[in-house]
Amino acid sequence: MANLVIVESPAKASTIKGYLGSNYKVVASNGHVRDLPKSTLGVDIDGDNFTPHYINIRGKGDLIKSLRKDAKNATKVFLATDPDREGEAISWHLAVMLGLDEAKAKRVTFNEITKTAVKQGVKNPREIDMELVNSQQARRLLDRIVGYKLSPFLWKTLSKSNLSAGRVQSVATRIICEREAEINAFVPDEYWSIEAMLEGESSEAFKAKFYGNADGKTELKSEEDTNAVLNAIKGNPYIVKSIKKAVRARNPQPPFITSTLQQEASRKLGFQLTRIMKIAQSLYEGVNIGAENGGVVGLITYMRTDSMRISDDAYNAAKTYIGERFGEEYLPKSRRMFKIDQNAQDAHEAIRPTNVMLSPDKLKSKLTNEQYKLYKLIWERFIASQMASAAIDTVSVEIENSGYIFRTNGNTVKFQGYLKIYNEADDTGENALPELKENEKLTEKSIKPEQHFTEPPARYTEGTLVKFFKENGIGRPSTYSTIIANIISRGYVRREGKSLCPTPLGETTTKLMIENFPDIVDCKFTAAMEDRLDNIANGSETMNGVLASFYKGFEKELCAAGEKVKGAEYELPPELTDIICDKCGATMIVKNGKFGRFAACPNYPKCKNTRPIDNEGHLIEKKPREAAETDMICEKCGAPMVMRQGRYGQFYACSAYPKCKNTKQITKDIGVKCPKCSGKIVSRSIKGRQRFFGCENYPACDFSSWDTPIKEKCPKCGSMLLKKKGKETIVCYNKDCDYQREDKQQ
Repeated sequence: MANLVIVESPAKASTIKGYLGSNYKVVASNGHVRDLPKSTLGVDIDGDNFTPHYINIRGKGDLIKSLRKDAKNATKVFLATDPDREGEAISWHLAVMLGLDEAKAKRVTFNEITKTAVKQGVKNPREIDMELVNSQQARRLLDRIVGYKLSPFLWKTLSKSNLSAGRVQSVATRIICEREAEINAFVPDEYWSIEAMLEGESSEAFKAKFYGNADGKTELKSEEDTNAVLNAIKGNPYIVKSIKKAVRARNPQPPFITSTLQQEASRKLGFQLTRIMKIAQSLYEGVNIGAENGGVVGLITYMRTDSMRISDDAYNAAKTYIGERFGEEYLPKSRRMFKIDQNAQDAHEAIRPTNVMLSPDKLKSKLTNEQYKLYKLIWERFIASQMASAAIDTVSVEIENSGYIFRTNGNTVKFQGYLKIYNEADDTGENALPELKENEKLTEKSIKPEQHFTEPPARYTEGTLVKFFKENGIGRPSTYSTIIANIISRGYVRREGKSLCPTPLGETTTKLMIENFPDIVDCKFTAAMEDRLDNIANGSETMNGVLASFYKGFEKELCAAGEKVKGAEYELPPELTDIICDKCGATMIVKNGKFGRFAACPNYPKCKNTRPIDNEGHLIEKKPREAAETDMICEKCGAPMVMRQGRYGQFYACSAYPKCKNTKQITKDIGVKCPKCSGKIVSRSIKGRQRFFGCENYPACDFSSWDTPIKEKCPKCGSMLLKKKGKETIVCYNKDCDYQREDKQQ
């Protein structure tokens, strides 16, 4: 074997195999091969070196052995893991684990998995970027130190095991808790609106809303304020005071980066973040779209990116497609350049289709429904980003009555531009007004005063939380889905529809963290740490320097917190449900068990009643088990037997249950007679799972066999023959007979 290519996933390996010749072997590492041990801290914190102690990941022994064998036989080893910090670290771990020297280990990256990109990457290998590796290592060690030092503190203080704290997850939980506190503390304010339905010379009615008076906007805070306006304008004419017309350009949004893809797919498609990234990963790694379209192809560029930049080739391809598909008027006068965030990592392009000619409709039959929806979103957003702006005709009209001003606005699409293919606002932008003239007198058709109250801030959804993370520099887009998944799985936050709300556990641990570790749960501190991790990647800071400066302050906080909570009592409040215990009438509370959350009676152990609930805390009603009628009669009470579905499969049960609890296994006659009593041999099961064969006359006849009896007789002794389980041989049931042969049907 001349060359070995190692990637993370089997799907990616399968795609790349089709692009490289027989001189290359492509294998997958299935993610990381080494990590810190789970049983110990795994980091030397006594000095300033912070040396990590990596071990091979359990369960990957055979894979590592195979990789070492392949690497030993290869002339060159191309480490083709993902083009980001995590991928760089995986490549470094592989190089160390395989004992590769610099001459043999070649690091290759590609922003898209297409034939051209893969071949170009292999032709231009580089060395492993240790600054990127150290940036990833610093993040991993920081998270390990915080998690392994803070978690025992929480266990001891709250007297609850399996709690965890994290450098970013604790901040995320605090953000959600603080929003919940805002909602609970919110006091609504009353306000009123007035909407008039008016009609001009064209006899076409339109709505106008009260704005104020000649001095400016006026707020109607009560019914008295509203009635004063209504009384003043009653019976008086409405006169068109001014009409302002303009043409407004509406520009397209840039192509997706990781955070905007997560926000938009969450909002438009209703996908959870982990699902979004999993689907995007499959589109990036390659999908079989049929031989006519190129076979297995990576359909999008790398989906973990902060950059809005696109390549010249991608721009030219989009320009050609738009010109041919929609016409030259749908192209902007000059190439669009989008402003890149100052903290963005510009190593990769924006998320875009690898081939704009592969339109979503063309691939719909080749993709899963979820893949199609996400690919369509990415494809349309990219094409739209390179199209001409939409032109919107706008009309603003001011109408006066008795010194009070009403306003109305209208807009119509003059030129669709990018709206032809994609509308991020999910509207048409159309709100046409009838033709009006200045000083025109209008007739009131109806008038509607309405009371309102201000609304509290909305709970975060996954999409809006990602937006907050991005705007405040918390975490990085590649970690957002993991952060949110962690705080939900740990029980600090729960989903309520699309919203995220804290649990009592989340609120209590957040309060404890704020009191004892204010830096860890401070947004600005966390964002500054992200910047320092970026500094390691660009070489302006060192891994040990960042870790040492962090740990110095963290160690002091940890010691102070231990002294502070001595003797203090922290009690976790129960999470209440709206479910009433049907045995004792108490309001049930949420508990976490081996199989997840459930509702339990608070009067345990006097009342041990439990009820199943969903992730949002709502009762799951048990559906009655369906019973199918049979022609069997219960031999104990004479009632008809029915067929039911149980935990281990189907079985016969007495229809008089619970008065009669008689049940019988479902057996199947295999057409072979018992060698002991000549009764029928039937197939049976152990708890509906493992099948074996026994006599129908059990327990009077104890014949049983794991091997399958067959109708053919032994040619030597005439006894029954058995087909050996899991083997390709036929043997005689008679132990004194040595007849055996190969099973011809295998």
